[in-house]
Amino acid sequence: MGLIKAAVAAGGSVLADQWKELFYTDSLDKDTLMVRGMKKTSGKSSNHGNDNIITNGSGLLVNDGQCAIIVDQGEIAEVCAEPGYYTYDQSTEPTIFNGDLGQGIKDSFERFKVRFTYGGDTGKDQRVYYFNTKEIIDNKFGTPNPILYRVVDESIGLDTDATLKCSGVYSFRIVDPIVFYKQVVGNVASEYTKDEIEDQLKAEFIQSLSPAVARLSSLQLRPSELPGHVKELADYINEDLSTLWGENRGLKVQNIAISTLTIPEEIQEEIRQAQKAKLNRTAQMAAAQTAAAYQDSMRDAASNESGAAGAFMGMGMAQGMGAQATANLFAMAQAEQQAAQQTAPSAPGPQGDAPAAAGGTPKFCPECGTKLTPGVKFCPECGNKLI
Repeated sequence: MGLIKAAVAAGGSVLADQWKELFYTDSLDKDTLMVRGMKKTSGKSSNHGNDNIITNGSGLLVNDGQCAIIVDQGEIAEVCAEPGYYTYDQSTEPTIFNGDLGQGIKDSFERFKVRFTYGGDTGKDQRVYYFNTKEIIDNKFGTPNPILYRVVDESIGLDTDATLKCSGVYSFRIVDPIVFYKQVVGNVASEYTKDEIEDQLKAEFIQSLSPAVARLSSLQLRPSELPGHVKELADYINEDLSTLWGENRGLKVQNIAISTLTIPEEIQEEIRQAQKAKLNRTAQMAAAQTAAAYQDSMRDAASNESGAAGAFMGMGMAQGMGAQATANLFAMAQAEQQAAQQTAPSAPGPQGDAPAAAGGTPKFCPECGTKLTPGVKFCPECGNKLI
């Protein structure tokens, strides 16, 4: 027995006027995963009997986003995931049209198929099932308990464990209807809907979300960067669920959208303080921060509620302390800069390392390459001290 594409068979005598029934299904919505095929018989049909018998020459209609299988005596006999019209011919070899489902469905067909041959219809049970192979969207998730996330930022010396909670939606797809039929739905009387397995899938998805997020933390991503890496997140989850969802159910996570991502305020404050501390690691940045704080203190002193005398006194005290601190820090910054210049390797001038002229002055400034007049102590271009 086998399926023949109607476009091929129509040119010969295979079809002729032999189609006894037409098996089809209405469009499958996002909540319907599998449904049993319906039989539509025309007025010319000679078979109005058992619904569990597929008459030789019957038609089979497969639409986009669907996969049809024929179950013969409880075993999968035919698979078709390519849209079009087909005719059922008992005289041909078993066939499989895998469409965009790939090699996996072929391998499953070979692994599970069991062939039965009967001369007539007696004792046979044949059924057609349709599977929804479109992306099943709008599956909401949320972490009931916080997920551990290691926040690492080497640029500011931060390495701490944070907890985060996230929610959003994910989508999945039936990528192997044969496995899904054999392991999940079995011999369903009419249809199998998403709500029958939704809670189980959500629990397993959230369970795999935690190690997937931990793998992203190894990339030293900040929590705020996670929504931009949902593709990697989906890949990690699929790796973790490859056996549970892939091999055992024929399912695959298709996409993830994170709608909310929150971390405790104390962790956010710790990150902000570490970033702020980085700004004060050099005297120059510390001087700039002190100068800004000095300006704030002057405004606060000017608004002193103790009156004008207190305001002027407060301004005088703030000015004295702020100016002194700022001057000290800028002096430190200048000393740091000079020390860095002295320890840094000198850049050769346009003529390379030219010999020194009379009086010990080089011909070219080692800092900027400007041609020098013999005897000068400072570069007229950059001010670099020469001797």
